[in-house]
Parts: sequence; C-alpha cells; structure tokens
Amino acid sequence: MSMKLNVARSELILGGQKSGKSRRAEELALAWLDQDESHRAVLIATAQPWDEEMRERIERHKRERAARVPRLETVEEPLALAEALTQLGRADTLLVVDCLTLWLTNRLMPVMPGEPPVGDGEETLAGAIARCAGPLVLVSNEIGLGVIPMGRDTRAFVDSLGRLNQTAALACERVTLMAAGQPLMLKGAA
Repeated sequence: MSMKLNVARSELILGGQKSGKSRRAEELALAWLDQDESHRAVLIATAQPWDEEMRERIERHKRERAARVPRLETVEEPLALAEALTQLGRADTLLVVDCLTLWLTNRLMPVMPGEPPVGDGEETLAGAIARCAGPLVLVSNEIGLGVIPMGRDTRAFVDSLGRLNQTAALACERVTLMAAGQPLMLKGAA
C-alpha cells in the first residue's frame, strides 16, 4: 500500500463520500511512518455513534484502518479539536483529522435555535492548524457542488461547511480534491 508520497506540513483533503479522502490520508500516514522508525501517526476521529448503523460503521473503519496502517494510533475527539491538535502535535507525529464534516456536525447538533455552537470555533481551529508542531492532514467533505438543498437547516449546514473548508484551506500548505480515488492538487505541490 505504501507509495512514495510527499507529506506536506499541512494538507486539507476534500471530496465527496467514498471519493478516496480517508484512504489518501491513510497513505500519507503510512508514508510518514515509513520515512523514519521514530515517527508516529495519530488519527483524531471526530465521529460519534449516534445510532446502531453508525456504531457498526465506526467499528468497521477501526478494523479496516488497523489492517491497512497498523501503527496509526486513534484518539476520539468529537468537539475539542483545536485542543487535541495542540496536545498531540509534535515534530515527530503526523496528525490525521477524520473528519471536519463530522466535527462541524457535532458542534452544530443538537443546538437549539439561538444558541451558539459548542466546542472550538473555526478561527480557533485555524490558529491550531497554523501552530501545529508536526505535519497535519485534515479530511473534509465537499458538499457544495450540487443544487441548492431544500430546507433552511440543510442550506445553513452546507454554507457552514463551505466556510469551514475555506478557512482550513487558507491555513493549510496543500489542498487536495479527491474524485474517484484520484487526487487533484488545488493548492501547493504534490
């Protein structure tokens, strides 16, 4: 599975569902681990098991990820993402955040009308990305390519994720769009 990939200081990987985003992040982690025996890689998982299907999905992803990248450690952090980047970031450790979309969902749900989102804000996250002591890979969905969604709440979420992705892209050295398992560099060198 390991291929010769250039690990950037920070990379945002965008794409639709099943576009190959997480697989690219795993390949970057594996490339980082293969560079030096002293290197570490930590996945910061933001998913929460809201229902039985999601619990099964999380467990399946853990098993499959452990088989593909055995040295990739996992830390679950659904809300305090900036704090996790600060605590876990080290020069010898590549961090993978999978994913910003679920982190945003966790922040916004179940917020009552008029209440602010919970957890770190986008600007706090952007600062943590810039200050992260080691390499960082962020995974997020690109969901704004289709028609304008029906429903005020859905439109608000699409808008919020679009703003979050723009903030993360500005903070990252490289931005990659995944489609059909193929990377397209939007910012930075491959």
